[in-house]
Amino acid sequence: MSRSIGLAHIIRHDDGTSSGVWGIYTLQSAFQPIFAFKEGKLSVAAFEGLIRPFRDGEPQSPMTFFSTCPAADRLHVEALTRTLHLLNAGACLPQEASIFVNFDPSVFTERSIADNALREMRLVLHEAGIDPGRVVCEVTEQRSASQEALHGFVAALRANGFRIAVDDYGSDDSDINRIKELKPDIVKFDATWITQLMESGAGFALLTTMVKSFEEQGIRTVFEGIEEGWQLELAEKSGASMVQGFVLARPELAPTSFRVFGKSSPDPVAAASDASTAPGVAPRTGRPAKAFGRRVTP
Repeated sequence: MSRSIGLAHIIRHDDGTSSGVWGIYTLQSAFQPIFAFKEGKLSVAAFEGLIRPFRDGEPQSPMTFFSTCPAADRLHVEALTRTLHLLNAGACLPQEASIFVNFDPSVFTERSIADNALREMRLVLHEAGIDPGRVVCEVTEQRSASQEALHGFVAALRANGFRIAVDDYGSDDSDINRIKELKPDIVKFDATWITQLMESGAGFALLTTMVKSFEEQGIRTVFEGIEEGWQLELAEKSGASMVQGFVLARPELAPTSFRVFGKSSPDPVAAASDASTAPGVAPRTGRPAKAFGRRVTP
């Protein structure tokens, strides 16, 4: 893979952000905050990069976009989306926040493919002014070509200074042995699975036990898809390290209003409320964190 695969499809804009072009689609980055629990308060710890495709100016489903990409192009499309997210993160996110980006292990069938991808990623990080230590590589649940290839790929990510997260833990393809083998820094729990467990006392007890087990192994946890106040409260009671969901903040297209979460903002909740009305920024319709007795702190 040449450096041009990730960057040749990038369009730079006057506001410092970038968009991508792939066939008939224009691609934009959206970012959703990930909040950490600390001493009874919530603070923004990271952002997840999410692709938003458009066709003739109209938004399209990401699933539709990826399903139209031939298998032979998947590796290049993944490189493009990561490049886009990292460039935009450098342009419009707080410098202290971590950045979650996705990797599909099924496309990294050989060590040379991984090496080329990581070489390009280092160049993009340099251009974006982002330290590799800020980047969390989400290894999705798609099956890799082989366990050896998967382990080699994860080792290469670590050797380049990136942290590892296993995504969608608890979904049908999840395997506790995979956690043991990969030893990720972070496990992101599947949103549907979390909701199901939270609906019963026995399920919540199991969830709490799993979180504690991961924490004892030095693995931090993220609960995804938190949309209701009661879910947020149970997430904190379970001991989860971090939470992500509409109840706290919706994804916003770059350029985002999320710089207000930086250390220079005296009241990030109020600032975020003001910024959400800016042109081109998706409004947040979920209930703010204040409603649950917490103040989002920088």
